[in-house]
Amino acid sequence: MSLTLVQAWTQARKRLEAAGVDAPVIDARLMLEAAAAATRTDILTDPHRVISDEQAQALDAFLVRREAREPVSHILGKKGFWTVELKVTRDVLTPRPDTETVVDALLKSLPAEEPMRILDLGTGSGAILLALLAERPNWTGVGVDISPEALEVARENVALLGLQDRATLVHASWTEGQPSAAFDAVAANPPYIPSGDIAGLEPEVSVHEPMLALDGGPDGLDAYRILAPEVLRVLRPGGVFALEIGHDQGKAVEALMQAAGAGFCRVISDLGPRDRVVIGRAQT
Repeated sequence: MSLTLVQAWTQARKRLEAAGVDAPVIDARLMLEAAAAATRTDILTDPHRVISDEQAQALDAFLVRREAREPVSHILGKKGFWTVELKVTRDVLTPRPDTETVVDALLKSLPAEEPMRILDLGTGSGAILLALLAERPNWTGVGVDISPEALEVARENVALLGLQDRATLVHASWTEGQPSAAFDAVAANPPYIPSGDIAGLEPEVSVHEPMLALDGGPDGLDAYRILAPEVLRVLRPGGVFALEIGHDQGKAVEALMQAAGAGFCRVISDLGPRDRVVIGRAQT
């Protein structure tokens, strides 16, 4: 029996609910859109449009993978972040709305009309850097990652967004090879999950996300201990840093940055609202 868009969406939602997926309505819609070459508007305004057998089979294949708790971003190979759409694979951390707090904080802290140079440490898919450059056409930046596979994904995203003239990608460990006092802002979403907590996370993260982007050491703070002095080294006097953190790490990371010599520091919450970003400035 042929399925309509609304029937396919309903059946998909019920399957995902039974599998314990967190957002079954949204995930079902996204996979239906991809399988049936439909838009959200199509589903809402033409819900009784019949999908083909091939489209139904494609949707079923997507659902089987999602029922096994593979992330939608891996199934579809893409993820929206801020105002851009990014290619995503299992070699990079899936960009999340929480990380948009980093983007928002830097956009609000830097003059929009002036040329700015951004350093994105652990760039992964390039999400933070590319969102910033897409928003500010007179900014340039460097994305650094230790994973060659992640950098390959970031390169594809740079090309997809047409930002080759303003974004440079570097294979290195954190600030290795970067000159001192060279950047107006530094962003990072380092691994911050305590090692012992990873196995207890949802399968979408613990099984399918790259461990390199998750494991922050015994207390989740290993990367920040390395980054604190180095972030301040590569920032120009008065430059801004914005570091994503775990929800209970605000005071600890703030203390590390202040001990390293940050001239100003505070914690910003996400929409949760939970502590999400430590932002501050290098001393002038």
